[in-house]
Amino acid sequence: MKPIISEFGKISDGREVKSFTLKNTHGIEVKIINYGATLVSIKTPDRIGVYSDIILGYDTIEGYEKDKLFIGCTVGRYANRIGDARFSIDGKEYKLSENRPGYLLHGGKKGFNKKLWNYNTFETLSGCGVQFNYLSHDGEEGFPGNLLSIVKYYLNEENELKITFDAETDHPTHVNLTNHSYFNLNEDKSSPILNHHLSLHSEKITEIDENFIPTGKLISISGTELDFIEDMVIGEKIDEVDGGYDFNYVLNGKLNELKLAAEVSEPITGRKLKLYTTYPAVQFYSGNYLDGTIGKDGKPMNCRTGFCLEPQFFPDSPNKPEFPSTLLKPEEKYHHEIIMKFE
Repeated sequence: MKPIISEFGKISDGREVKSFTLKNTHGIEVKIINYGATLVSIKTPDRIGVYSDIILGYDTIEGYEKDKLFIGCTVGRYANRIGDARFSIDGKEYKLSENRPGYLLHGGKKGFNKKLWNYNTFETLSGCGVQFNYLSHDGEEGFPGNLLSIVKYYLNEENELKITFDAETDHPTHVNLTNHSYFNLNEDKSSPILNHHLSLHSEKITEIDENFIPTGKLISISGTELDFIEDMVIGEKIDEVDGGYDFNYVLNGKLNELKLAAEVSEPITGRKLKLYTTYPAVQFYSGNYLDGTIGKDGKPMNCRTGFCLEPQFFPDSPNKPEFPSTLLKPEEKYHHEIIMKFE
């Protein structure tokens, strides 16, 4: 089916925001806007065929423009944290935008989530999609180099939403792009996600300090309250975790190899989500800091009414040479993939 383009309102500077609706013949429907290259909704069926939205979000562009929770957006240039908001490349230090005390989070004060992306739609024999591109200029949020980023959303007839991230630069720089959707497979999206079953194909996390900055060590989680290698209800041990889940899970498998990272199901609706990625890790976040901000249909997004599974490189990799490198050079191409399969 051909993507449907419509208006989604105007941001405060008067520029128009477009929405793009992707549908397949099975009834799966995905909507994305070019503000922040943001996923706005994903409609999937429950066990009796009733379709409803499975991600948190807002009804209007004003909600996304004011959003501080990174709801549904593309995060860049660097997802997650960079300690002390600085790194060095070839002996030269770059001071970044410190949008949290002591570190940069999700790209800085005005990251990719607050940019209006260029777009074009496309069709194939087995699906349809939309491609976004944004040119981040040298020095933006303190990052070196002009970086061209391309994010492509593609819905196919296998009920898969594929998100690909491509980038190239004219100067060595660090890149870590991802999507930051909050999922809730319940029928009532104001209900907590603690009843969801989760398995994560990971046996280690990156050890973190009090600011959630990695120490550089990988620690085993086998047999602990953080262990989701076997299917476990999210709420089963969450009270044993200080503050709830918000950890970088190191995935089993090889970097750049597409692999099954996580599986989530909700027993009442029967909805299931499988997550595949080429990234080396996934940040599992149980929505601990959702603060009651009003979302879709006038309902508050309260604590733990959404969870995130953010495929990514490790936090603070630019300052941790022992971690998989996030350095992108002019002669290289950045390419990573996320697949969300709905069942």
